[in-house]
Amino acid sequence: MTSTYVVDSQQRAAARDARPAQVPAAKALYFSLLDDPAGCRAAAHAFLHAQIGLARAEPCELPDAVWQLQGWIQGCAESVGIAYREYLGARKNGAPRRYFTNKAHALYFLKGVAPTKLVDGAWLYGLLPRWDDPDFHPLIKTYLEELGDGVPDKNHVTLYRRLLAAHGCEHWEALAEDHFVQGAIQLALAHHADDVLPEVVGYNLGYEQLPLHLLITAYELNELGIDPYYFTLHVTVDNAGSGHAHKAVQALRNLMAQSSDPAAFFGRVLDGYRLNDLGACTTSVIGGFDLEAELVEILSAKAAIGKNMHSDYCRVGGRAVNDWLADPKQIPAFLTALEDAGWIQRGEDVEHSRFWRLIQGERAEMFGVFSSYEQQVLRDWIVTPRAASAAARTTRVLSHRARQRTLDSLTQHAQRGGHPERGLIRRRAADADGDTELHQLERRVANAAGKPEAMAMLARLMSPSVHHTAVGLMATRMYSQLLDA
Repeated sequence: MTSTYVVDSQQRAAARDARPAQVPAAKALYFSLLDDPAGCRAAAHAFLHAQIGLARAEPCELPDAVWQLQGWIQGCAESVGIAYREYLGARKNGAPRRYFTNKAHALYFLKGVAPTKLVDGAWLYGLLPRWDDPDFHPLIKTYLEELGDGVPDKNHVTLYRRLLAAHGCEHWEALAEDHFVQGAIQLALAHHADDVLPEVVGYNLGYEQLPLHLLITAYELNELGIDPYYFTLHVTVDNAGSGHAHKAVQALRNLMAQSSDPAAFFGRVLDGYRLNDLGACTTSVIGGFDLEAELVEILSAKAAIGKNMHSDYCRVGGRAVNDWLADPKQIPAFLTALEDAGWIQRGEDVEHSRFWRLIQGERAEMFGVFSSYEQQVLRDWIVTPRAASAAARTTRVLSHRARQRTLDSLTQHAQRGGHPERGLIRRRAADADGDTELHQLERRVANAAGKPEAMAMLARLMSPSVHHTAVGLMATRMYSQLLDA
């Protein structure tokens, strides 16, 4: 059987050469593909093939034969496990955190990888129409699991959105171009699956491997009091034995068997695998953090509005605050002036700094000006001495899991005392608001002419920009049930 997705590679190359198009920027394309994918198909096609061309220059450690893949994956997983044990042993013996110098650093990372995490699994979306071909089921089920099978508390995008909101990191749209490359690649693959099936398979194979940085990230986030569940969930679902990594190999074998030219198919799989190496990644985002530079950037953004908001009597170092804020280039000197004037006491608790008490306190004149993320950056900058030692990396706070145990205990105590669960009425009201739309979906599916029409209807509501909404989650649940019916 010859797959309708596989086209002779020479014909494909000739078609690309005959259809030149300007390659769009990743950031602009990212938002366009979320807002109007049909309107930017040509741009996404040009971007995707330009990225494939770049990826071919990247090394690829995959074995030469498909039959070797499962053993290779298991070997990689074992190596990662050994390296992680060594990391834990070193930490137990007093080694500092490997990734995050402080909580602000960790939140900077969460914000920096948001464009990728908020389209998690998107590269597989274009395979949903192939529900009637069992060879596609491993990949389709991987996508469904990325969507939590329609359960909000398991939907990866929903989890990450909650994580960002919990720490005031929602405003990530101003990130640099490099941060959007991976997300744009995933979205372009999502909407061109018919044309680039081998690359989709290869990208999936690379993305679903268990990296060491995932384990370390989860450990250090928990250590800093940040919920690591989004990351620990990926540790379990991506396992080489029965999880997404296993399904990735299974799908590759199935779909290669359909190809008229398995060697050419596998060559393009390698191209897709290498796409994972483009743009910003976990370690590059972590390595790009500079605490003072981040604070300066935050204050520079605030200055655009704040430069006209202070009275003339607000003066630091003999100059009006409005004057300091008039030019963002003056922000580093302004911070120095705040220190010299005693408004900020570096290396001490934040409560000792008058500037902090303007932001947090009983009569904080600047209450609400800084988000929780921005406050964390300022807090960590204040408490970190100018000549901070490496020991600062080991500073411990109550871990997320320990804090959660305390909250669970308080909740149980409140329930035993007869207090109602907080937020219950609001949730019921929200459920009522969405009731009409969900019932309409049920009726449309029930009235569909047949299973193909119903599956197509549901698939449209499972796109990367919609699947985490109430109707998208319900569509996912219904699609999952019909898939195995």
